[in-house]
Amino acid sequence: MTNRRDFIRISGLGMGGLAVSASSLGVYKNLASSPPKGAELSVDTDRTPTICEICFWKCAGWVYKNQEGKIWKVVGNDEDQHSNGRFCPRGTGGPGMYYDEDRLKTPLIRTGERGKQIFREASWDEAFDYIARKMRAIAEEHGPECLALLTHGSGGKYFGTLLKAFGSNNIAAPSYAQCRGPREVAYHMTFGEGVGSPERTDIRDTRCLVLIGAHLGENMHNGQVQEMSDAIDKGASIITVDPRYSIAASKSKYWLPIKPATDLALLLAWIHVLIYEERYNREYVEKYTYGFEQLKAHVKNMTPEWAYGITTLAPDLIRKSAREMSDAAPAVIVNPGRHVTWYGDDTQRSRAMAIINGLLGSWGQRGGFYNPETVSVPDWPHPPYPVPRRTWRDAYPGKYNLAYETIASGICDATIPDINRECNFKGWIVNGTNLIKTIPDTSKTLEAIQNLELLVVIDTMPMAITGWADVVLPECTYLERYDTIRNSPHRKPAIALRMPAADPLYNTKPAYWMAKELSNRLGLEAYFSWNSIEEMLDWQLKQVGTSLEEMQRIGVKTFERSYDDLYFDKEQEIEFLTNTGKIELYSTELAAEGFDPLPVYTAHEEPPAGFYRLNYGRAPMHTFGRTANNALLKDLMEENTAWINPKVAGEWGIENGQYIWLENQDGVRSSFPIRARITERTRWDSVYMVHGFGHTNDKLSRAYGRGASDSELITRVHVDPIMGGTGMRGNFVTFKFEPKKEEAAS
Repeated sequence: MTNRRDFIRISGLGMGGLAVSASSLGVYKNLASSPPKGAELSVDTDRTPTICEICFWKCAGWVYKNQEGKIWKVVGNDEDQHSNGRFCPRGTGGPGMYYDEDRLKTPLIRTGERGKQIFREASWDEAFDYIARKMRAIAEEHGPECLALLTHGSGGKYFGTLLKAFGSNNIAAPSYAQCRGPREVAYHMTFGEGVGSPERTDIRDTRCLVLIGAHLGENMHNGQVQEMSDAIDKGASIITVDPRYSIAASKSKYWLPIKPATDLALLLAWIHVLIYEERYNREYVEKYTYGFEQLKAHVKNMTPEWAYGITTLAPDLIRKSAREMSDAAPAVIVNPGRHVTWYGDDTQRSRAMAIINGLLGSWGQRGGFYNPETVSVPDWPHPPYPVPRRTWRDAYPGKYNLAYETIASGICDATIPDINRECNFKGWIVNGTNLIKTIPDTSKTLEAIQNLELLVVIDTMPMAITGWADVVLPECTYLERYDTIRNSPHRKPAIALRMPAADPLYNTKPAYWMAKELSNRLGLEAYFSWNSIEEMLDWQLKQVGTSLEEMQRIGVKTFERSYDDLYFDKEQEIEFLTNTGKIELYSTELAAEGFDPLPVYTAHEEPPAGFYRLNYGRAPMHTFGRTANNALLKDLMEENTAWINPKVAGEWGIENGQYIWLENQDGVRSSFPIRARITERTRWDSVYMVHGFGHTNDKLSRAYGRGASDSELITRVHVDPIMGGTGMRGNFVTFKFEPKKEEAAS
């Protein structure tokens, strides 16, 4: 088994190391000039605590400055359970955001047609007055509920408070319906609790880790990757199910190169093996679960031989991998994954994964799933929020009742006028999320935008969505601001502080300041009654036994658990938060809503002749499309490639390194070409690419036109009927050797 050093090297490069590759960029001469030879960092070096905002993992760290007072590097905080003192490449490249000369620099107000990128600079007062005037007009004519917030990142806390105070609770994060929602619903249906973030997976102590389309090592979930490395060192076996030979697959005892869209058949066959070979955890199942007999009857004929005809996986491989899990139980994890919106039956697929974890007895057990704990940090006192007359659910009567959060794509759809709806959304505030790339079927998103009376975009960079805004508010980067206290669930409860390491560059401001200023214009000052962010943070911190002064010094404070219940033992009586009080292998809640209480495999459409299923994933140095313009991270990967099997490449005459265009089943062709990577590491029926490239905004000087955008090619969406998740892997592509004529002419 390869050791951890060969698996991943995630913190060897600090800013000094990354700066070498970016040294040719003149704008970065001030970025990370190394300290004089012989100078040593010490505890007295000027440093400030931070929480990384490059991805959702939110690792806590330290920002160091050099002797000139310039931000030099960012490293992990040793006390932090998210990072264990080590940052991934994304985190170490964070200062690239701060020094990026392409940043949004001042408020902008649109003067031309939406999407034409014609703006004029404005003062903050003018921008706020414009927004407040439009918000009041929408509220008076349509009701405050016709405003929605679509958000990603810490600023959403403040704009969420503003919107709820205004009278709307239509607050959505695309990370729910476009990413993790199906698994959260599935685990709630099964265990009465969600998986959370960071996920409650006890990877460091597991004996067997099963990854189904989860690309640990490429999708850089920092703490999980470190724990996976530790588990490999301790002899844990890895089982990877993926049509592509990923980094994780290369470290696996079993790689199952499954036919895309057939995962649920494999899961049902695994359940069959565990039950009919009596390899499930009998004592655990008898004590804690509900519906075993129904499940047993359900999978009776779902043998590995049955699954072989669907998945192309040999029956012997299916049996061996199931037995591998059983031998490791209960220290086994069928990883829930993160981005699980694939084919439209995603809640049921996640349910099957949860059921396997239940059969193996891993929930609540060491090496399986632990019980996380958080600190109870109170909000600053404010008046009660007004009760909205309508919510987003009113636009979908009788649908998505099991969704626990607002559906971003649902907000989008309900913005397009429909005579059957009492209210269409009239205004969006979009904070830190590039909806053009995050919500599938871009044409529908743009149709929705064109029907808005107000679109406000808050971001640090000129992403595609900013070109469609009425008002653009430039947020300063996470290195320049205070923010909400990080209070994420983990093995031990802990809090972390972000504070500014430098003054904001240009005419940029933090989200908390924007929301407070808008509240003054909307008569909502009582919801932001603190005089300064420092006052609010210090008050909150003192309620939990610390202070702003202490947190500025230590960055992270870890508390002891309230109870010794990280895991539960076999003698313990547990009541799960389900209808039966048990782990529901047979879901009573799904049955009550008219859905299959047990997962059922349904065949998905096949690619047309000459087309291949489009698969996409992540890279360890980039976060979605947010970092493609970061000079420090761009040098590590400046464009994506299209992974094509040699058999397919030979049939098309495609050579390795050749630039091609991808065109989907609906005739949509990529705006830019993508370089072909001819490799045996992907199946012949699939094409794979990394998400987040092919930016069409030429104001992103380093990202514009680099690689192709998978988002452009996702025009067919299969909506999960249970919770509204947008399945995006039902799209197929073929190869073209030139752009479309109208694009070439332009």
